[in-house]
Amino acid sequence: MFILLIVVVLLVLWAVLAYNRFVRLTNQAKEAWSDIDVQLKRRYDLIPNLVNTVKGYATHENSVFANVTNARAASLSAGTPGAKAQAENVLAGALKSVFAVAEAYPDLKANQNFLSLQGELSDTEDKIQAARRFYNGTVRDLNTSIESFPNSVIANAGHFAKMDLFELADADAAARNPVEVKF
Repeated sequence: MFILLIVVVLLVLWAVLAYNRFVRLTNQAKEAWSDIDVQLKRRYDLIPNLVNTVKGYATHENSVFANVTNARAASLSAGTPGAKAQAENVLAGALKSVFAVAEAYPDLKANQNFLSLQGELSDTEDKIQAARRFYNGTVRDLNTSIESFPNSVIANAGHFAKMDLFELADADAAARNPVEVKF
């Protein structure tokens, strides 16, 4: 009888610890997604300033600026990690075209405001990359725990669901590189 009581207590203790681990991992993944959103918002806020600075030098490049504006709007409205990743791929390509336009204007490349925005954007890209790594690591741990037996029993009972990784498109190898901001 005493051994049975110990086994039951250990099973209940394991179930509580497993459940609490799922809660912790889920909350960490949500926090990590929020960190990505914060860094992306910072980048979205920098983009209009960058575009306006470049516009002053390259007024005839309106299609480039329209593409960046549209890509920024699409990225802002994307909600899921998959949709956000696709929108970020498009935005990264559009930003590359802005920097390509800037290459043709030596005065712009020497402009202090442009250089400052360029540095901030580079710093933000590094922070986005770090936030993506943290998010994907947390989601990996959560998904592995959900799929592992006997934790899967608690995950199913507690209605814990796997989360999507924030991945760049496989077909677009160029998007795997950070936005180039050096001249």
